[in-house]
Amino acid sequence: MTDLSHYRNIGIFAHVDAGKTTTTERILKLTGKIHKIGEVHDGAATTDFMVQEQERGITIQSAATTCFWKDHRFNIIDTPGHVDFTIEVYRSLKVLDGGIGVFCGSGGVEPQSETNWRYANDSKVSRVIYVNKLDRIGADFYRVVKQIKDVLGAYPLVMTLPIGREDGFVGMVELLTRKAWIWDDSGDPMKYKIEDVPADMADDVEAYRSELVEKAVEQDDDVMEKYLEGEEPDVETLKRLIRKGTIAMDFFPTYCGSSFKNKGVQLVLDAVVDYLPNPTEVKPQPEVDLEGNETGEYALVDPSRPLRALAFKIMDDRYGALTFLRIYSGKLEKGTTVLNTYTGKTERIGRIVEMHADNREEVDSAQAGDIVAVLGMKNVQTGHTLCDPDKPATLEPMVFPDPVISLAIAPKDKAGNEKMGIALGKMVAEDPSFHVGTDEESGETILKGMGELHLDIKIDILKRTHGVEVTVGKPQVAYRETITKRVEDGYTHKKQTGGSGQYAKIDYIIEPGEPGTGFVFVSTVTGGNVPREYWPAVEKGFKSMIDKGTLAGFPVVDMKVSLTDGGFHAVDSSSIAFEIAAKAAFRQTVPKCAPQLMEPIMKVDTFTPDAHVGDVIGDLNRRRGMIKSQEAGISGVRIKSEVPLSEMFGYIGDLRTMTSGRGQFSMEFSHYMPCPKNVADEVIKEVNERNAAKAKG
Repeated sequence: MTDLSHYRNIGIFAHVDAGKTTTTERILKLTGKIHKIGEVHDGAATTDFMVQEQERGITIQSAATTCFWKDHRFNIIDTPGHVDFTIEVYRSLKVLDGGIGVFCGSGGVEPQSETNWRYANDSKVSRVIYVNKLDRIGADFYRVVKQIKDVLGAYPLVMTLPIGREDGFVGMVELLTRKAWIWDDSGDPMKYKIEDVPADMADDVEAYRSELVEKAVEQDDDVMEKYLEGEEPDVETLKRLIRKGTIAMDFFPTYCGSSFKNKGVQLVLDAVVDYLPNPTEVKPQPEVDLEGNETGEYALVDPSRPLRALAFKIMDDRYGALTFLRIYSGKLEKGTTVLNTYTGKTERIGRIVEMHADNREEVDSAQAGDIVAVLGMKNVQTGHTLCDPDKPATLEPMVFPDPVISLAIAPKDKAGNEKMGIALGKMVAEDPSFHVGTDEESGETILKGMGELHLDIKIDILKRTHGVEVTVGKPQVAYRETITKRVEDGYTHKKQTGGSGQYAKIDYIIEPGEPGTGFVFVSTVTGGNVPREYWPAVEKGFKSMIDKGTLAGFPVVDMKVSLTDGGFHAVDSSSIAFEIAAKAAFRQTVPKCAPQLMEPIMKVDTFTPDAHVGDVIGDLNRRRGMIKSQEAGISGVRIKSEVPLSEMFGYIGDLRTMTSGRGQFSMEFSHYMPCPKNVADEVIKEVNERNAAKAKG
């Protein structure tokens, strides 16, 4: 078994097209995992193994790769940069100990880098920073460092300075050792020389090195005191202090390079070894009960303790179903039995494999700190805990956002129905942010996801991976309904059909709930007018109705129901009667509560060349957008806005037309807010027309 201090579980994440997949390819080449480097623009990158990834040049699924560098084991997750796939970034961060944040030398801090950075902060993942693509026109390392400070609020601890600019970029000065790493033009990552600092950079090197030392010594009072007395710490002491500060996220060691030109990646690998934490140096995972409450116990990273493993990804590939596990505690061995605490069922561990993109190497066991995949698990889903059956415990589960967009699909021929159902079942297991349902009236299959590209990719996978040809409906926005008025009301359910009948009387208040609370039910009944045994039936009745509101059939959110009084009959009352009464009460009273349609608002981050700023802002305003900020850069302007999702369909095409193909944007869900009346009226009218058409058949 490898010493745990030699483990590094890291993610590589960035904005789309910042070069992280290329960086991963270079890492795999340098660590000896691949012999010929695949280029993203050729569709040959090792970690981009889905057809859709290779064609689109974006990373959709987090590919897991194990490799070795300087006697250290790296488990690397290469994550997507596109905002529609942030779920992959989120769940990867849940199981990582450290990361490499890749930034484009010309693009700087782009929208998705900001989102990923925020997720990494929330997950308390230590990072090193790598400013890539310094060979590109317009690349400026110092500008990106300033953006990291200003936009991300982070402290980039500069460890290397670039030698040369743009196509004259030849290497970097490593500040700790005051040595220059200079590559030739062959593109061979091993064709470099280590030389003295170029004379024209000497002053800058000393200035940045002094800043580095001053920041590092803040980690140790004794070293700081000696430094102030004129005794400079040696390189090994500085490395120890930088490691301490990096793990505490006080700063982020920052490197420069060009992965495409094979310059600088070795120094980033060294930084992973020197500064990112091993599994024993991060806060252990808390154990929780089935309601999600912490028990006070922790899954300590120790192979000798009971097994605690989290399933963080399910993937179906040409070899069968793979369940990716992060082992937090204990050992996982082939042929043993483990307990799934979510289902309460046991599973037998079959084949355990270490992954290298979509290739694998079989192993007999894995231990705390490992990331591995297990073949053939039947009832395990993302977020489930696997543990020792004799000493059960649950790890903190993953929480996934609700979809904001949906569309209807149908197989082109009836024979495809079963095939489509099987394929969609596999796809839902793989991606918790992708939902599949059935429209009750029409029987149509409804796909729900995080954005247009998300669903576009799913349709593509259905067609090409699973061979299911489908017809696709128009995308629909996931509206919500809420109420704005408090109403006290009552309802009596009576039914007599000979023999025992049905009787239930309820008095209640329906009122707006606190934002974000969903549905809340309380009972303030005293005196036994509604026996306590019937309260759950009343709650169940109301709750069963919230999926279809009275305005347009959208889910109702942020509503509070208080059961205040009522009546019952000793013979005719039952749980069923009270449940029926609650359902009828919902239909009777919610329309009196001034219901309101809510629409999803998206955070939109748009980049445009200077010449087209007016057109882009005018277009966002026409889409009912609210401009939040504008930020001028060297190559254009970045506009942050909030826009209703319903106004964003087809935006990428319009943006490209306005900006002669040079505009870019990303968006993510922000919040729900009330629709303007004219918009709400139009949505309700459309829904009614659609329902009428379905009824006609």
